[in-house]
Amino acid sequence: MRHAALAVLMLGTAHAATLPSRAVLSGECCPGVVWTPDSRALLFLDGPPARGSTGIYQVAATGGAVTRRFSSVAYFSPALKWAVRPGSGEATTLERLSDGRRFTLPTYGANVTWTAAETRLAYARSDTSGNFDRRVTRVFVADVFGASRLVATLPGGSIHGWLNDTTLLLSGKPSAGARDRDLFTLDTRTGARRTLRTALGFRSVTISPGGRQVAYTVAFDSAARNGLWVQGTASGSPRELSTFGSYRWRDAARLLLIPLNAAGGPHTLRQYDVTANAWKTLGDLGDQVRLSDWSVSPDGRLLNYLSARDGNVRVLTLP
Repeated sequence: MRHAALAVLMLGTAHAATLPSRAVLSGECCPGVVWTPDSRALLFLDGPPARGSTGIYQVAATGGAVTRRFSSVAYFSPALKWAVRPGSGEATTLERLSDGRRFTLPTYGANVTWTAAETRLAYARSDTSGNFDRRVTRVFVADVFGASRLVATLPGGSIHGWLNDTTLLLSGKPSAGARDRDLFTLDTRTGARRTLRTALGFRSVTISPGGRQVAYTVAFDSAARNGLWVQGTASGSPRELSTFGSYRWRDAARLLLIPLNAAGGPHTLRQYDVTANAWKTLGDLGDQVRLSDWSVSPDGRLLNYLSARDGNVRVLTLP
């Protein structure tokens, strides 16, 4: 027993206890669910034959009856303050749900990225022909009910999100012929940039709540660059986590990760504390997540996932 305990301490992990979960949707329903801002319910798109009409439906995090939340289909903002409806041409209509007031922007159907307060937004428009790595991306920002303005032009560029009300996290090449991309912050008021990292490319870029940390993966680059990294957005050097898997932020300082398990078996849930620079195994799911379809509630207390075993959405309480 003493030798077994010592081995566990040296390896840092023991056999993970299974985290109890409950199915809140059945009948292989529904992929791509999202949390309501209050963390009390999950929203999903559904329609006939399971439902009477197509719309956005809601189920409580504890399960129970399914109700229709929105009768129309749109891209709803994270705080559910806005409905975004792309048109058939350049114009996208944005409707404030509290009073129905609307305005339009020439996004050409591009995704809209909101600040936390949902008073400003950003979108990107890219060339539609030519080598993907050389296509020019133009980044626009706008205040609600205002006109958009161009803030960046980036070959091979992407918007990763807002860090605060004025600063975007972007990536792109300095020129079309460049090999590498920069991951950088952009103050949309002053134009000031700060480069966080340079690499061949950045995958699964995820900003922590509050915008102080970012996690990202670099692949197909040099051994010194490849890997999963966490980095402060205002200062500090990148920190490699020496693991690989699917990850989501739980809160401003804790990152949840489901490690790749090539051998099969239940998926394990681990937690990395940025402040303590320490890992903790929370448990296993007794199941696998289908197609990395999982998310954490806004309050950081619950986790939902699409079960690979039965195709249903399940919810568990995080330790």
